[in-house]
Amino acid sequence: MSTREQNPQSQEAELRAAGATKIFVDHGESSRIASRPHWGVCLDYMRSGDTLVIRALDRIAGTERMAIEMIRELGERGIKLHSLTEPFLDIDASTPMGEAIIGIMAVLAQLRVSTIRENTRRDWSTREPRGKSAAAPLS
Repeated sequence: MSTREQNPQSQEAELRAAGATKIFVDHGESSRIASRPHWGVCLDYMRSGDTLVIRALDRIAGTERMAIEMIRELGERGIKLHSLTEPFLDIDASTPMGEAIIGIMAVLAQLRVSTIRENTRRDWSTREPRGKSAAAPLS
């Protein structure tokens, strides 16, 4: 849960209905921070052959890069990932096909980051200097 005002009960109920036997909640912690207290406990708890059930990828990874790294790390440890809202994530990262899919995801994520960076640079280079405006009256 990213804010303290959010109530985790509905997400916990969804996870239990999907068969989760142990639930870890970092209440008020952003998923953009890799070292969340209960996330660390969850990773320590998981063993090869386990399946990590999540409601959505943004619950464990706040950026594309974090998500890809997390999927890869789980696969290397022999832990499967099952998302309740994103069935395309149900890949076995320990297989050659799973590793290829993760590689494709990494390339696409890097393309997105590079495109955003390029668009930001282009926007900044075309802006007028502060305090000056083309529409300002001349004295």
